[in-house]
Formats: sequence, structure tokens, C-alpha cells
Amino acid sequence: MTSEAIGGPKLFGPEMLADPYPVYHTLRAADPVLWVPTLDAWVVTSYEAVSAGLRDARLSSQRFDRIRGRAESKLPGTTVDPSMRSMIHMDPPDHSRLRSLVVKAFTPRVVDAMEGRIQGMIDGFLSGITCPGRMDVMDVLAYPLPVTVIAEMLGVSPEDRHRFKTWSDEISVILSGDVAGLPEAEVKRAFDARHELVDYFRSVVARNRGGPGTDLLTALARAEDEGGRLSEDELYSTAVLLLIAGNETTTNLIGNGLLALLSHPDQLERLKGDPTLVTSAVEEMLRYDSPVQMTTRMAKVDLEIHGTAIKQGQWVFLMIAAANRDPARFPDPDRFDITRADNEQIAFGAGPHFCLGASLARLEGQLAIRSLLSRFPDLKLGTGAIEHRNNFNLRGLKSLDVVV
Repeated sequence: MTSEAIGGPKLFGPEMLADPYPVYHTLRAADPVLWVPTLDAWVVTSYEAVSAGLRDARLSSQRFDRIRGRAESKLPGTTVDPSMRSMIHMDPPDHSRLRSLVVKAFTPRVVDAMEGRIQGMIDGFLSGITCPGRMDVMDVLAYPLPVTVIAEMLGVSPEDRHRFKTWSDEISVILSGDVAGLPEAEVKRAFDARHELVDYFRSVVARNRGGPGTDLLTALARAEDEGGRLSEDELYSTAVLLLIAGNETTTNLIGNGLLALLSHPDQLERLKGDPTLVTSAVEEMLRYDSPVQMTTRMAKVDLEIHGTAIKQGQWVFLMIAAANRDPARFPDPDRFDITRADNEQIAFGAGPHFCLGASLARLEGQLAIRSLLSRFPDLKLGTGAIEHRNNFNLRGLKSLDVVV
């Protein structure tokens, strides 16, 4: 079946920002593997098919050429820098080589050792809030916490976090779902912002090159100096990826998760009564309103997905958020339940590209939610409008007004 037979809002259009989940249910009911002519791609919405697709070596992550082609057609005369090809756009062995250079910084043991430092950051961000009062959780905590954590890991000044956040937000629109549907000015600004961020990283590397630093950026620079382990383009594409992935998704986890919690008073009271439920609560937040809605792959050979024939060279959109609301996998999937059993959500992906920073994101989310409820036991939603950022794929809030 094709999407032309289904009514409703345009896929990835602004009308889906507030609540994309009814559309996912409609698509899945029509066909879990659906051809969408406007995307020139298949859209996959079932848990079984998305989960399998993320692990299928016949589906390639090498989507840089597609992004470059669409971007250059959007901005005639613009040449997309090869350094934009990061490890998320690679298959093994290149992906494996780059991932091996940074994976040690995100092991559970290393992340667990960061708990005290992260808790100290949270306490600092919240210390200026007085009761009674109001605050924007996104501005006070959800934005600054993840970007400060990843800045320290990279070895760049956390004092520049406002610049990092601006660059990150501007660059991330390229990951919004469909570059072809974005305004030309936004696409241009995204590429300009990326050049500015790379120039910033170049200055830091030049200043610290040859030094004894133990940060991630210095480690990557050493690997580049040694030759053969990664190129200069790969050094900066990896640094940009770590900064963006290290803060965008965790920011959205905290914001989306707290909104879901405050919108379900019974679950809020349950968590306040038993703070040890924060671990399962964060897993349910990831499932219920996934920070990353989808990822894309290209078929390297002819294959079948859920009984549907996919031709070599065709593109496949694996809808992670739709999979996490599939009733065939999660009973009553639109119900928010912080004690949900067997909650094997795939918000962090699966297979070779499983999110490097999953342990870190989980820890930041757990500490942030626990700290907010501990410090402000009467926390509730304010009267401010709930408005999502204009980025379909990296789903998050512009602001979150709460009363404390």
C-alpha cells in the first residue's frame, strides 16, 4: 500500500509536531511497511520490523550522499563539506573504527563515576529557584545540564554552553526528517553554524595539541596525529556529533519525560511515593515520547521487510517512536505507566548504531527527575502553552512552564 490511500496530516509536517502518535497508528494499521512517494522512501512503523531493521546489515547507514544531494539542491551553489560525514553515516568497518575511539568514554563504569559531578551540576542549576515561584524547566535545567556535561567530557569550556546550544539547535535541523521540506534559510544557517562550530573545535585542538589532556577532543586529536586511525575530517565530524548527540536527545528526554509525568498525576504521585521507581519511570518516558523519532537506512540489496519487497537503492525510514507505541509489543501503548513491565523500548536504537551515550542519558534523566521532585515536592504544570520545537525528528519542547 502507498500513503496516497491514507488521509490526514502530511508526514513530518508542522501539524504533527504536537502529537504524531495518532498518525503512526493510522500508518501502522494501513501497512507496517508503507511506500510514501513524497519521501521517495518506505516508512516502517511496527516494533518487530523497526527493531529488525536497525540490526539488519543489508540496510546501510551510508546516507551522506542523500543528505548532500538534497541539501545542495536546496541551496544551489553550496558544496557540502565532506567533514559532515560522521560515524552515524557509516557502515563497518569505518563505523567500527571511529566508534572504538570514543566508546571507552561512555562505558557504564565511567558513567557511574560521573554521578556525583552531574548531581552537583543539577544542584547548582536549581539552587537559584525559590518557592513559591515559577520556572521554565527547559531553560533552567534541561538545556544547560546535558550540554555542560558533554562540554566537560570534550574538554571545551562549559562557559561557552550558550554558544554550543545555539550551534547545536541550528545544526540539528538537518536531522529534522526531510531536508527538502525545510525553509532555505534554515538549511543555510545549519551549514553556517556547523562551519562555526568546527572552527571553534579547530582552535581548541590547536591550543591543546601535544598536551597531557585526558578529554575526548584531545584523545581524538592524538589518534589523528598518530595517522591511520582517523582523518582530520573524521576528527571534527566526530566532535560535532558528540556535542549534538550528547545534549539534544538528553534535553528532550528530560523535557518530554517531565511533561508526561506532570500530565499524569497518578503516576507523579506514585513516583513521589517511591523514588526508587525513577529508573523504570525514565524507561517509560523514553518509550512514551521518544526524543528521537526515527532513523533512515538504504537497501544495499533486494530484500523483504515484514513481507514487503524492498529494492536495492531504496530508502527506508525506521520510525522508532512508532515502534515504541506498537500495541503488538506494548499493551495499551498510549497509556503512560512508570511501572510498565517488559519495557524493552528502542529509543536509543539497536544493533551496531545503538546510542553510545545511552548510559549517560539515562543517568542524567534519572538524576534530573529525582532532583526536581525531591526539591519541589509540589511541582505542577504552569499555565504556559505547550509548544514543541520545529524539529520533527529530534522531538522536544521550546519551554516547559512549571509552578514550584
